[in-house]
Parts: sequence; structure tokens; C-alpha cells
Amino acid sequence: MPDLVRVRPQRGLAGFAPSGRVATHQWGANRSIYRGRGMEFAESRLYQPGDDVKSIDWRVTARTGHPHTKLFQEERERPIVILTDLRAMMQFGTRSRFKSHLAAEVAAMMAWTGHDGGDRVGGLILTRDGLRDFRPARTRRSVLGLLEALSEETRLERVSGTEVTLAQALRRLRHRNRPGTLAFVISDFSDLSDEAETELRHLAVNAHVTNIQITDPFDAALPPRGGRLTDGEKALAVSVLGGRKLERYAQDFEARRERLKRVSRQHGMVCHFLQTPDDPASILRPHSNLRLAA
Repeated sequence: MPDLVRVRPQRGLAGFAPSGRVATHQWGANRSIYRGRGMEFAESRLYQPGDDVKSIDWRVTARTGHPHTKLFQEERERPIVILTDLRAMMQFGTRSRFKSHLAAEVAAMMAWTGHDGGDRVGGLILTRDGLRDFRPARTRRSVLGLLEALSEETRLERVSGTEVTLAQALRRLRHRNRPGTLAFVISDFSDLSDEAETELRHLAVNAHVTNIQITDPFDAALPPRGGRLTDGEKALAVSVLGGRKLERYAQDFEARRERLKRVSRQHGMVCHFLQTPDDPASILRPHSNLRLAA
């Protein structure tokens, strides 16, 4: 938990870029831009030629006998929802940290950035025994609650149960999504199925989606000579695989990455790629070499 609190970016450098498609994460407090109306009711006034007939206030019109139009003002905040994958496949790492630890740090930075920019922040956490849901809110307490849950779910001693799929989590996120939501999906995308791809496409219709793939070097390629993995107490021998199996393993990983890049590019989403040795703060630098915009 202290680590997730410390990743909070420097105060005064807060908020996400308000432009429609978030290709970079730039600093500065900005008014939010929504897809769809994204407006809240302000007042009613007499109808004027050129007003949208869809905005006629029929109640006031019936009461006064004169046509009135509803006026709306742009909302100054937008929901930010961070979907963080902390399932069993994320509890692994061979360099610097586990994938789950890096994912939690990135999620914490996104949460602090949104909170300090005045936006409402919530999240969904895919765990080893289900899905935890945190409704978007503007309070510091709500952010700390999300961070505490992230910290809890990275602990290895937690008992595993029935995991939900990435597709199921994306469907939950889509159903509670509102136009203009800034959605971050932080995962290794190990189960990026046809169903999950469909849910991503549907989510991108009304939300600004940023996909952040978290991987370990061993996800991309296994050591050709095998070796041992250890948690400091127990050791696991990695058998030497044949050349074809090693090649197939690497090809499967590259195919998943290319699929994520393709669906992101086709549907206006953004991709970032981080490995466990990388500095998580690089995700906030628009011109980082690690950033691969779709």
C-alpha cells in the first residue's frame, strides 16, 4: 500500500488530455470532452428559431403555453474507470517485479492523476476469485480504497477461486459505462479471445479506451536452455523445449500482441506496452519510446 501511495505524480501536474481520442497523457487541469451529449441541465428559456426541437422542455411549454428550450452546460468532470487484471497469470515475474505489481502501480498512477485533475475515479479488479467493483467517486477516500484493494490482490497468500475472463470483465465495464468515460484496461491480455475483442470494440463506441499490456520477458520468449524459477523458498525446474516449441511459444505471444494492436488501431483505442523491468512512470510521458499509439 505505501508503494501505491508513493507513485502519486507531482501535485500541480494532474489531469488527462481532454481531446476526444487520448493518444497521449498530457498534464493540465482541463474541462472534459464527452462523446454524446455529456451535459447537465442548466435552465429553460423561450424557444428561439434554430433551437434543436429535441431540446424542447415540454413540461414548461405545457405550463406556460409558450415553447421553451432546455439549456445544458458542459460537465466539468468525467468518469475514469481502471480495469486492472490481477489474476493468477499476472502473479509472475522474472525481472524486477511481478506483472501484478507493475499493473497495480500503473493503475495507482492513473487513479491519482484522474483524482488530482478533478475527475471521478473508479475501477474493476480482476482477481483470482472473482471481480471487485469500485464506483467512480471524487474523494481521496475512494482512491485509497481502490489502492488498498489493489494491494490486497497482489498478495500471493490469497486463496484462488473461480476467475472471471477478460471478456466478462469488459462486458461489466461496458454495461456500466457512460458516454465520455476514460477507460484504462491494464492486463497481459493472455485471454484476448474473440469475445473479449468484441467487448473492446463495443466499449470503444462511447468510451476513450487505453489498453496497457503488462508482460514479462519470459512471456515473449522462454530460455532455450531451460533453468529454474524460484520464489525464494521453492524452486521449479523449466525443462528444455525443442526449437519448434520455443518458436511456436514466441509466435503465439507476438500474435496476441498484434491482435491487440490491430483492434486498437481499427477502433480508435490506444496501446501502451510495458515489461516488468520498465519504469511505470514512463506511461505518463507522452514522448516515451515505450508508447506505441494505435
